Amino acid sequence: MAYTYLFAFFLALCLSHPPHSVLVAKNLPYKAVNLGNWLLAEGWMKPSLFDGIANKDLLDGTQVQLMSTKFQKYLAAENGGGADLVANRASASGWETFKLWRVSDTSFNFRVFNKQFLGLENQGSGNKIVAVSNSPSNPETFEIVRNSDDPNKIRIKASNGLFLQVQSETSVTADYEGTSWDESDPSVFRLNDKVANQLQGEYQLTNGYGPARAPQVMHDHWNTYITEDDFRFMSENGLTAVRIPVGWWIAQDPNPPKPFVGGSLAALDNAFTWAQNHGMKVIVDLHAVEGSQNGNDHSGTRDGYIEWGDSYIPNTVSVIDFLAKRYGNNPSLGGIELMNEPSGVNLDSLKNYYQQAYDAVRKHSESAYVIMSNPLDHDSKVLLSFVQSFKNVVLDVHYYNLYSDNFKSMDAQQNIDYIRNQRASDLSGVSSTNALSFVGEWTGEWNIGSASKEDYQRYAEAQLDVYSRATFGWAYWSYKCQYGHWSLKWMIENGYITLN
Repeated sequence: MAYTYLFAFFLALCLSHPPHSVLVAKNLPYKAVNLGNWLLAEGWMKPSLFDGIANKDLLDGTQVQLMSTKFQKYLAAENGGGADLVANRASASGWETFKLWRVSDTSFNFRVFNKQFLGLENQGSGNKIVAVSNSPSNPETFEIVRNSDDPNKIRIKASNGLFLQVQSETSVTADYEGTSWDESDPSVFRLNDKVANQLQGEYQLTNGYGPARAPQVMHDHWNTYITEDDFRFMSENGLTAVRIPVGWWIAQDPNPPKPFVGGSLAALDNAFTWAQNHGMKVIVDLHAVEGSQNGNDHSGTRDGYIEWGDSYIPNTVSVIDFLAKRYGNNPSLGGIELMNEPSGVNLDSLKNYYQQAYDAVRKHSESAYVIMSNPLDHDSKVLLSFVQSFKNVVLDVHYYNLYSDNFKSMDAQQNIDYIRNQRASDLSGVSSTNALSFVGEWTGEWNIGSASKEDYQRYAEAQLDVYSRATFGWAYWSYKCQYGHWSLKWMIENGYITLN
């Protein structure tokens, strides 16, 4: 009988004082940081990653405009696609802009406004240039030959071995054999290098280096950019979790589809080990989904078009299923984020995906936190009613005092007041549901060019105060970055932010 009472006593003690791992798992809210540009490249954060790429100004998705030097007119896909290529535009806009698909250092496909590709007519048997193909092959592949003295002066060789020439404003053909670089030559074009928004994501990086060089470049980056010493630094400075952006191809590691490189999954495994060693949690964030959910380079896109939708849902759910199966019961898991920053996608399709992806996680874990990112092009409360039937669900909102004209005229104090008033009110609304709230991205940077260190400190302090009210926590963007105020490591080391 005494043994029975003793067993009952210890059982009650265990139930009232769960094992340490359970206590840590519920230790919310998290103070986290994003490990941006580690397992998912973002060139603006470390441009030197791209330095070894030949013709690195002509990466996948680069938008180019081409002017005939003889006629002083821009090439255009008539009707935006589905018809002939012409050369009769005095100025350049949408139909006169082409997105590059990189085939090699010097060979490219040209995608037009309506998503068709330039190519030789009649599947390559003719010499007129048209924009009718929906998928590129050899007739849609062109070599760009750059002038050694002026790289923006180019000639374009078609797959028949002949150069494009402008015969008239309505006739562009691939039948020229000359070699002149004179501006009166009908085969010479000027490449407009003023086109903005060059993409510098994982696709651009790996396809830019190509299959021979990309694996070594990526493995060197993964092995050095974030190490266990970084987890030690984070833990010692008051951080309790990391949010790690990954791409959809990680589910096919070690042999992901080209041009992506295998090995990021092993790095993610390392992160879980390091997190456990230093008492931290890992939030796995599906940052890049197949088809692109927002057109940004960090979505893994090739050319910036947003194509994710219903047809991509099964494949995207399978990625979440893979991650949940692998990490769903790992004691270091802080949560699985189903998609980062959807924008421009159908809301019903997004909800359908979130439901299926949530169910996929629950197949492997009843308790893992499932994080749903609020669509950027909708009000932050648009998902509140949708999540009412879920358990252990988190709503992720991103707060930047950037990217909007609203902040360009604000001074330092107005930015701080905006945080303490509007941001606080918005976050309070997001938290008014069964879902936990998470400020998954924010930064110490703003649009104040003349701000003092004290201004930055007050701005960071205001955000820490407000975002700490999020019931799941917050995650700074990012741990490392070439720009100091974007780097939490730099902000800590230089006395701009104190977390302990």
